[in-house]
Amino acid sequence: MSLNYIMIGTNDMARARRYYDAVMPHIGGKLEVEYGDQACCFRFSDGGRVWVARPHDQQPAAPGNGMMPGFLCASEAAVDAAHVAALANGGSNEGDPGPRPMYGPEFYGAYARDPDGNKISFVFLRRIEG
Repeated sequence: MSLNYIMIGTNDMARARRYYDAVMPHIGGKLEVEYGDQACCFRFSDGGRVWVARPHDQQPAAPGNGMMPGFLCASEAAVDAAHVAALANGGSNEGDPGPRPMYGPEFYGAYARDPDGNKISFVFLRRIEG
């Protein structure tokens, strides 16, 4: 199993950026992209990422709200199967499997919550010919 990314929620992006801009260089993260006061992403040399963002549900960030491990899968079929297994074993659907072009042309993913409500992402990065 490989970890693709994690998300960390914030209520104050400027404050979070000051903190993470100072910390990330010491642990190998470099700023990859930023979306104003909504989100930013730090990338590691192994391809792993840490997103810092306001929670997508528009509620205040709290420990756990906005946190979402993204598990890297070996294929689109593996994403599909992981999503099916999650729903069949007490999870709830947070996003059907499919491409997510807003995260890049190669991103194929699905989302579920475990029985305790923790959001999980299953990800496959498709090879784009061109």
